[in-house]
Amino acid sequence: MLRKWYEWECKLFYSINRYFDQKWLNTYFRSITHVGGATFSITSVMLAIWLLRDEWRDTAIASAIALALSHIPVAMMKKIYPRKRPYISLYKTKVTKNPLTDHSFPSGHTTAIFSVIVPFLLYAPSLTIWLLPIACSVAISRIYLGLHYPSDVLAGCMLGTLFGVTTFSALM
Repeated sequence: MLRKWYEWECKLFYSINRYFDQKWLNTYFRSITHVGGATFSITSVMLAIWLLRDEWRDTAIASAIALALSHIPVAMMKKIYPRKRPYISLYKTKVTKNPLTDHSFPSGHTTAIFSVIVPFLLYAPSLTIWLLPIACSVAISRIYLGLHYPSDVLAGCMLGTLFGVTTFSALM
């Protein structure tokens, strides 16, 4: 059963990564992926805390706490489950120059973006139309760029969502 899952996952990975040579997709995914990176996500929540007021500020604080706490299990899981990145394990994976070298599971970028947006989605569901496509684009970019398997991204989505819901519920 695990073998079947892995085969399906590899097919899904290749179905996304195969478009790597498309210029406009490269521009988009190489840019949007940084929204889930440490610099952008930390800066964004810190600016939101500084600039927003009242319940919006409280939501930004929940978002910052979710971001910080969600990376504890990410770091632990990368050590416990040292999964090689797809560009190392899969033949003919297309990948950027100077790719990441740490372990693949789970996706830290995906965890970050979902932990940041979920408190805002819970506070103001009307933001879903804007924030969810951004988060999904970050998640897909990690596969497109050859850095993560779909299950890495799914795990990151689940972790980020869990921490976003938990911190929002605890603080609001």
